[in-house]
Amino acid sequence: MRTSLDCIPCLVRQALDAIRLITPDETLHRSILRTVLGWSSEIDLAQPPIILAQRIHRYIRELTGANDPYHAAKLRLNNLALKLLPEYSAKITASDDPLMLAAQLAIAGNVIDMGVKSAVTEDDIRQSLEECLSGPVLGMQREFKDAAAKANSILYLADNAGEIVFDRLLIEQLSPTRVILAVRGTPVLNDATQNDAFAIGMNYLVRIIDNGSDAPGTLLSDCRPDFIKCFDEAELIIAKGQGNYESLSDVERPIFFLFKAKCPVIAGHAGYPVGSYILTRSGQNNATGTIAAGTP
Repeated sequence: MRTSLDCIPCLVRQALDAIRLITPDETLHRSILRTVLGWSSEIDLAQPPIILAQRIHRYIRELTGANDPYHAAKLRLNNLALKLLPEYSAKITASDDPLMLAAQLAIAGNVIDMGVKSAVTEDDIRQSLEECLSGPVLGMQREFKDAAAKANSILYLADNAGEIVFDRLLIEQLSPTRVILAVRGTPVLNDATQNDAFAIGMNYLVRIIDNGSDAPGTLLSDCRPDFIKCFDEAELIIAKGQGNYESLSDVERPIFFLFKAKCPVIAGHAGYPVGSYILTRSGQNNATGTIAAGTP
């Protein structure tokens, strides 16, 4: 996916949000923003937006020495999600179609995205969960169910801390023995790393690997060889979140994307309205139909 001009102000805001988490020093804020604005003027719009995002957040970490500016926020978001987990796990147990209900909840969890909104509350999470359960999930549910039924090996690309708690519900329905969970190699935004996955006990459920990269998505050219091997060999790849969609939507692999369209650029590329809960696959840039939530 190419970078839109509309991505640039969003990335500048991200930079300011990140540095404000680290220090109140406005002199440093101004210095970093000037640097980021300079990079923005030189950006290659043919590349996905996460290229510049990676550069920005790497620069902030190196300049400040703060390895994980979002550490405290990620702990808070994991705890908020864990608090809600039993209630929604019970809904899956009672469902006539537990796989698709778990997928809906995993998509709803994508609201926990500090790259889009710097302060995510429990009310935000609960509202997204309830909206996704009561409204339509757009895209390719039947194709997803068929692919999940046939795949012997599944690579699950996680997105954010907090969100990863709801990914657990879907992984449980997919059968953890055939799933490998991939997280970011280095902290960036509130994206999940191995530490975040271990903090919620995912290591007791599924094999976890990291992709070796500090991009807020999946830049295959930047990932470690053992991750690429898993990516190439997987019979099904489930990619959570907008960053993974930005970086992999044109890749010719059996990839299904699960995310909430929080951005008009990404919504337009996928072919759905802003705010939609989406399940689509690689190579699909247009809406392909609407199926009511919970419909098999």
